[in-house]
Amino acid sequence: MIPQTKIPSILLAPCGMNCGICMAYLRDKNRCDGCNIESSNKPKSCINCILKNCTERTDGSQFCFSCTKYPCARLKQLDKRYRKKYSMSMIENLKNIKESGLDRFMDIENTRWVCSQCGNQICVHNRKCYSCGKVTH
Repeated sequence: MIPQTKIPSILLAPCGMNCGICMAYLRDKNRCDGCNIESSNKPKSCINCILKNCTERTDGSQFCFSCTKYPCARLKQLDKRYRKKYSMSMIENLKNIKESGLDRFMDIENTRWVCSQCGNQICVHNRKCYSCGKVTH
């Protein structure tokens, strides 16, 4: 299915999380605008995120793979939780971005996380499409 909406690369967080498939971004109530968007709609946990606010990234890079401490303990912990609970790896995402480039990675994300029923994004956290309600397993 051709995606109805395309996730812009601005929604890719420094840690490798695709905010475009995050429950907080996809939901209607108390919606977060994504890690890289300055907004008052963000949960406090996102505003205070250690990885987003890290000053160790070099050369002005937006991604953790350019950090002097990569992968840090916090990223490893987050990655382990996401691998176990959601079958998604931030470290693997970062590796793919570094090796293939951001545009190629976003092309893959924009096909990987698409609802087969309506063509909109499905959520990494519950595999639900917030547009049509279909749940994918």
